[in-house]
Formats: sequence, structure tokens, C-alpha cells
Amino acid sequence: MREDGGTVQDRRSELRADCGQCFGLCCVALPFARSADFAMDKAAGTPCPNLETDFRCGIHTRLRETGFNGCTVYDCFGAGQQVSQVTFGGTDWRSGSREDARRMFDVFPVVRQLHELLWYLHEALTLSAARPVHADLRRVLETTEGLTLLTPEELGELDVGAHRQVVNELLLRTSELVRAGAGRGKRKDRRGADLMGARLKGADLSGASLRGAYLIAADLTGADLRRADLIGADLRDADLTDADLTGAFFLTQPQLNAARGSAGTKLPGSVARPGHWTVED
Repeated sequence: MREDGGTVQDRRSELRADCGQCFGLCCVALPFARSADFAMDKAAGTPCPNLETDFRCGIHTRLRETGFNGCTVYDCFGAGQQVSQVTFGGTDWRSGSREDARRMFDVFPVVRQLHELLWYLHEALTLSAARPVHADLRRVLETTEGLTLLTPEELGELDVGAHRQVVNELLLRTSELVRAGAGRGKRKDRRGADLMGARLKGADLSGASLRGAYLIAADLTGADLRRADLIGADLRDADLTDADLTGAFFLTQPQLNAARGSAGTKLPGSVARPGHWTVED
């Protein structure tokens, strides 16, 4: 990608989970509680009983049917292979020391946050409307990439929240610039709005900021979400049937996987149509 004289490459294809290069870190490091998303309780640092000796999931093709829907909507943005192969140089948590295993589990969520930020920064640099802040975006992106290469000890001490705030300020500016092109009167600010179960069928949300909005089980059938900012929006069980998300930005695959949709749902090129969506002719 070459924007505004820059030479930063769009590396989002590398910020996707490669389970074959990971030591099943999300299946061990993270906790989960028995709920609609998980069929059992599991403490952080304890391997999931479905994790096999080769670090693969024994029920990967049956996660939804066996009560592990939460696993199908999780993405580490490539942090798993980064921690496994780079941070710890290919030494897995089973063969290493207990202290190394503990560090690996502590570091994984930190790197996951950094990789998620890298995803947003790379996307922001593909948005021509955000050209006025591209130089700043490139600078912060390079800083973030450098942080992912820190030692386990350094990552353990990193104030990732403070860095996230720096990145967020730039992403907010990016959002304002991109949504400005949606037209006057359409730049609705619904940041953090409680829209759980809302009836928004056919709603005009083009150019809206839905950052962190709760859209759980909302009816967005046929809604216009073009150029909407969807960073952090909770789309669990939201109905996106025939909705238009053309140009929607900061939308991630996990968000989309948690929603419902159809063959008629129009999506931005950065995400794929989830396989569990009902395909209608």
C-alpha cells in the first residue's frame, strides 16, 4: 500500500489466526464460564479438555453443536503464532518451565490487544478520506509493531491501556474524516448506545458512529450501515439480513461471526461471509 507518500504495507492478512503455528494459547490462557457461549467453566491457565496433544481442538467442527459458540466468535488477530513462534521462539508451554508457561499465558492477552490495534491501524491507512492523519497513523503503527517484539518480561510490564488510548485518539479522528463523506445530517453519534433488541429494520445508519454500541439481538434487517464506524460494536445475534455494510469500517471477523445474516447482506471486502449464515437463493 502506498498512501500519501508512505510505504507501509497492509499486513492484515498476517494478522489472522494461524492455529498450526500456535500452541493452543486461547484454549489455555483464557478463562471462560458456563453460559450460552460455553458449555463449562474453565480457569485461566488451565487447558480446555477438548485441546489435543498436537494443540488442535478436538471438536473444532462441532463447536456450535456442543455448546462452545464463544470459541467460534473469537479471533486472536495472529497473536497466538506471534507469542508461540516469536516471543517464545517456538518453545511451547508443555515442554518449557512452569515459569515460562505462566509468562506465556500472561503475555498472550497483551499481544492480542496490540495485534487488534495493528488491524485497525492498517485499515485506517487504506481509507483515503483519512489521508490528513496518515502520517500520524504510520508513526503509531510502527511503534505498535515494535511493542509486539518486546521480550516476555517487557511485555509483562507494558501499559497497553495507555498505548491503546493513544491509538484510539487517532482512530476517532479517522472516523470523523471518513463519516464526514456520508452526507450532512447522517453522521449520527450512537457511541456506546444501548440498542439491545432494538427494532432497526430498514434504519438509515449510514455514516453513524456505533463505536461500542450494544446491538445484541437487534433487528437490522435491510438497514443502511454504509460508512458506519463499527469498532467494538456488540453484534451478538444481531440480524443483518439484507443489510448494507458497504464501506463500513473497523468491522472485524469475530463481530460478524457473532451476528446473523444472509446472502443478501452486503459486506466490506475486509471480512468474509460467515459459513453459518443461512444462504438463500
